[in-house]
Amino acid sequence: MLMRRRKARVEARVRQGAFQAYVVADRRAPVSELAGQLLRKAFPDHWSFLLGEIALYSFAVLVLTGSFLTLFFDPSLAEVRYTGSYGPLRGLLVSKAYDSTLQLSFDVRGGLLMRQMHHWAALVFVAAVGVHMMRIFFTGAFRRPRELNWSVGVTLFLLALLEGFAGYSLPDDLLSGTGLRTANSIVLSIPVVGTYLAFFAWGGPFPGTALSQRLYILHVLFVPGLLIALIAVHLIMVVYLKHTQWSEPGKTNRNVVGQPMFPLFVGKSTGLSLMVFGVLAVMGAIAQINPIWNFGPYIPDQVSTDAQPDWYVGFLEGALRLMPGGEWNVAGHTFMWNVLLPAVVLPALLFVVLYSYPVFERWVTGDLVEHHLCDRPRDRPVRTGLGVAAIVCYAVLLLAGGNDVIAAVFHLSVNGLTWIFRVLLFAGPVLAYLITRRVCLALQLHERQLLEEGEETGEVYQDLPGGMSESHEGLDPQRRYKLLVRDIPLPLKHPGADAPLRRRVQARLSAWYYGERVDMPTTAEERLQITGRTADPVSGGAGSSKE
Repeated sequence: MLMRRRKARVEARVRQGAFQAYVVADRRAPVSELAGQLLRKAFPDHWSFLLGEIALYSFAVLVLTGSFLTLFFDPSLAEVRYTGSYGPLRGLLVSKAYDSTLQLSFDVRGGLLMRQMHHWAALVFVAAVGVHMMRIFFTGAFRRPRELNWSVGVTLFLLALLEGFAGYSLPDDLLSGTGLRTANSIVLSIPVVGTYLAFFAWGGPFPGTALSQRLYILHVLFVPGLLIALIAVHLIMVVYLKHTQWSEPGKTNRNVVGQPMFPLFVGKSTGLSLMVFGVLAVMGAIAQINPIWNFGPYIPDQVSTDAQPDWYVGFLEGALRLMPGGEWNVAGHTFMWNVLLPAVVLPALLFVVLYSYPVFERWVTGDLVEHHLCDRPRDRPVRTGLGVAAIVCYAVLLLAGGNDVIAAVFHLSVNGLTWIFRVLLFAGPVLAYLITRRVCLALQLHERQLLEEGEETGEVYQDLPGGMSESHEGLDPQRRYKLLVRDIPLPLKHPGADAPLRRRVQARLSAWYYGERVDMPTTAEERLQITGRTADPVSGGAGSSKE
């Protein structure tokens, strides 16, 4: 009895202390107002919206494991004699960076697990960000009012690539050193200023003495700080701008229907975070990755076969291998086209397209309204075709980055394989675009038939003259709603031959985007209902022409 009373008094004091702390904070900041709004926020219940959370939780694993590794890693390139536990390398002169990485792997308790978890988390983080961006692109979630948040996401993707390359290059093993040698050649290929930039970054001629420590500072301080800041901005904008959602009964362009943040979404998100942590821990424990002791320390005049970077920059390796040799000398400056075009111009063009695409599509569409309903990819065949073409282009370049390995495994000619990849680099995306566009239109046509004829029941009957036919039944209201409530702009009218060139180009591009379409059979009442559900939440639908 006495213990129960003491326990009750302690609990009462704790509750009173917590309440007083809350009152103090609430009097000085809008805690109640913000907490109430945040806890009432609705989150759409669909698996595709969890891709961004996978990226967030893998980044959390990166921060935690990276903090552990920072305690033991030394980025110095000063030479020391290795005296650790790994016998085959004992007594060899290596850099402190390589030595400390070996010490982490073999002599620090849990060090190898942390190293491998960190590397796997980096791969999952970049993959999750990339797949999340593809979800945003294919569903049109980058449109107004989310153009700025799309730019923040593209910047996060760019920083993730930079962070991954910096971390991959730190151990000073033969594989990462080969990657840095390639990076040095890429910097040198920049006309006029390339030699100055390379000399400054490496602290002298390659391999230099300064880059490793500068990459270390970038990897553990500057880039993570920018990532954390931009992730915070990205999440704040998601909360402020509300979530997009799929078209379903009750979901319109003016509301958000979903689970409240607490307790449903918090419980689901917590479970997902534990799954991400657990999967990465298992992968770090049983799946070997980046065994630097097999590669050996970096020696500038040596390179190993099967030397490819991590997958997210593998497309640059493939582009370098496919580009024919060629260089110009203009006014004493060398233009190394075989390096400049695939390794500088190509990635620059990639990110220019990513940053500018929302503006380009808005201009082509003439669309000025806000969009909170997700597009189904099949309803935007041109956009979907362009996205699939880009994925195929990336896949061809990634495969080309391992042409030597493919040739060795399948006993093929490296030269012949290179020419095959060169042809596929141009023909593959075009074929992918055409096929994807036709498939999207065919799916729309199939849905039109479903709306007109109903769905097959599987019951076959025979009429009196002996003919065979199959019965159909109408679609359920939820599926009919999903097929009908969609927001597809009409192509802009051609302004005439006397119009400015800009307007004529805009009309032609609009006709290319939305000219070939499959309209769904609707009544006047249904069209009115569709217009109301897809109307602009700000201006009531003014600003664009829709189906």
